[in-house]
Amino acid sequence: MYALVDAVSFYASAEKVYDPAIRTKPVVVLTNNDGCICAVCPIARKLNIPKFQPYFKVKHLLAKHNVIVRSSNYELYADLSDKMMNVISRFCDNQHIYSIDESFLCFNGFTPLISDWHHYGHQIRRTVWQETKLPVGVGFGPTPTLAKAANHAAKKLSGFNGVAVIDDESARKHVLGMMDVSDVWGVGKRIAKKLKLMNIHSALDLAQQEPRRIKRQCSVVLERTVNELNGVTCLSWDEVRQDKREIFSTRSFGKRLTDPIALKTALVSHCVTVGKKLRQQRSVTQRLLLFVASSAHEQIYYKKSLVYDFATPSSDSCVLASAVNQLFDQLYQPGIQFYKCGVGALELSSVQFQQPDLFAVSKDNSKLMQCLDTINKRYGSNTLSLASQQQTQSWHMKREYLSPHYTTRWHALPKITCDL
Repeated sequence: MYALVDAVSFYASAEKVYDPAIRTKPVVVLTNNDGCICAVCPIARKLNIPKFQPYFKVKHLLAKHNVIVRSSNYELYADLSDKMMNVISRFCDNQHIYSIDESFLCFNGFTPLISDWHHYGHQIRRTVWQETKLPVGVGFGPTPTLAKAANHAAKKLSGFNGVAVIDDESARKHVLGMMDVSDVWGVGKRIAKKLKLMNIHSALDLAQQEPRRIKRQCSVVLERTVNELNGVTCLSWDEVRQDKREIFSTRSFGKRLTDPIALKTALVSHCVTVGKKLRQQRSVTQRLLLFVASSAHEQIYYKKSLVYDFATPSSDSCVLASAVNQLFDQLYQPGIQFYKCGVGALELSSVQFQQPDLFAVSKDNSKLMQCLDTINKRYGSNTLSLASQQQTQSWHMKREYLSPHYTTRWHALPKITCDL
C-alpha cells in the first residue's frame, strides 16, 4: 500500500500559519514580481477567484471581496515544508519527498500492522495540523498512481473529507469514475485532448483500455499509467521523481537594470542557487549556461547567452560563480535595459561517479559548501553568502505584499500579550 500526503493550497495555507487573523479569510499568493496569482486558498476559490491570472487584471475583484494578497515568501514555505515532511516521516519509515508539499509513503511490509487505513489517514491529517497548522489531504492506493488518484479525491471530490482509500475493486472504480482523465497523474491537457477524441473521458475509461493499444497509439509511459490504474505497480521510487538532467535559476527583475554591478550580482546569485540545487540532488555540472535579456517589448531587444565549460565537473558555488567573471564582459552591453537573466547547469552527472583531476589546482570546498547549506537552511536563505552577492540589492524581485519572515528572524515572530 502507498500513500500520498499533499498540502491543500500550500502557499496560501502557509501564509495563514503564523497569522491566525486571516485563517478564516480568502487568501491568494502572487508569483515572482507580483505578476500572477499562483495559489488560491479554498475560501477564495469559492469566490471564483481565477488562478494564473495577471494580478493587475483581477485587482479590482480581489478588493471587492476583501481578499488578502501576499507575495511569495519562499523562505517561509521551505521551512514549513521541512517541518511538515518531518511530521509525516513519523508515520512511515519509507518516505519519498516528491515536491515541496507532496510526500509519498510506502507501507509494503507494514500493511498487516494497519487495520484501518481511513483512521490512519485522519491520524496523519490531525497530527500535521496540530504541529504545523497546515491542512493536508491523504490518499491510499496499491500503486503510486492510485495513491495519487485517491489524494485527488480526498482533496477535491465531495464525500471523502480529506482522506480517500482505494483498497478494493469497488473503491477503485468509484474514485476513478469520478475523475476526469486530465486529472490522472502524468496525463496533461494535450494528452487528455487526444484521449477524449478516442472516447476516453474519465480515469476509469483509461483504466479499462488495453495497455498495448495505449502503448501503440500514445506512449509506453501512458501504458504504465494504465497498468498502475489497474493495481499493477510499474513505478519505483527512482522513477517517481528522477534527478533533473538540467538545473536552471532564472528571474525577471522588479525593475529594468542598466547597472553592470547589479546585473553581475544577479548572475552570481543565480550561480549560488544552481550550486545549492546541484548539491541537494548530489550532482555536478560540466557546463554552465549564462544568459541576459531585455524585454521583448523594448524598442531595442537584446538577448545573449554564453556557455562556460569547466575542466572538472563541480557543484561548488564559488567555482560556478567564477564563470560570471569570465563571461560577463561579453554578456553586458551598455545602454540596454535588462529585464531578465539566468543561469543553467548542463551535462549533469552524479557526484558518486565524479572522476577527480590529479592536476587540479583548485581546493576542495565541499566542507565549506556543506557548512554554507546547513547554516542557510537553519537561519534562512543568504544568511551566509558570497561577497559578490552583496554588492547591490537593486536587482531583487518586487514583493510588495511580502509577509514577515517568521521562521528566520526573531523580530518577526508574532507577539502575544496576556492580561493577568
